Amino acid sequence: MAEREGFEPSIRFWRILTFQASAFDHSATAPHALEWRALAAVPGFRKRGRSGRVRGMIRTFGLAPSLSEIELLARAALERLPEQFAVHLSEVRLVVEDFADAETLAALGLADPFELTGLYEGWPVGEKHSAPSGALPDRIRLFRSAILDEWIARGDETLEHLVAHVLIHEVGHHFGLSDADIEALEEQD
Repeated sequence: MAEREGFEPSIRFWRILTFQASAFDHSATAPHALEWRALAAVPGFRKRGRSGRVRGMIRTFGLAPSLSEIELLARAALERLPEQFAVHLSEVRLVVEDFADAETLAALGLADPFELTGLYEGWPVGEKHSAPSGALPDRIRLFRSAILDEWIARGDETLEHLVAHVLIHEVGHHFGLSDADIEALEEQD
């Protein structure tokens, strides 16, 4: 029906809609392309009756996590930080949005909002003394749709872990670390 109205869903749309980790081909992720025989081979599906037809799933999937649910995951990650770091984060606001706004994307030179999962805005701890008076409070912005898209595309970690990873990356910027510094620290693990 959507195709008859001139709307062709993008690959990313189907990946989010169907929560498929390997949705690089539109035809593979479109709901009409799924075959019962293929589903019967997937762990979690069960057969019933003499015909062997797939009747239902053992595992159920709910709706995509909301903004507030992503925020809860991020706040839980903040609570797990060691006290010596947490004490410096008490004044940092945490904001969860679906996407970065056009102005933010343009300032960062990004065209695709799915490229930005998080952003630290403010003055790093070591530079607070040079912050202009009346500066806005520091904040960490997480972008729900971009995080979900990365989670689906990766398919190798939990959403809780990915949200914590993005959050801690932005916390690193609050402490004055560059992207290169953070990547070097991640490679040491």
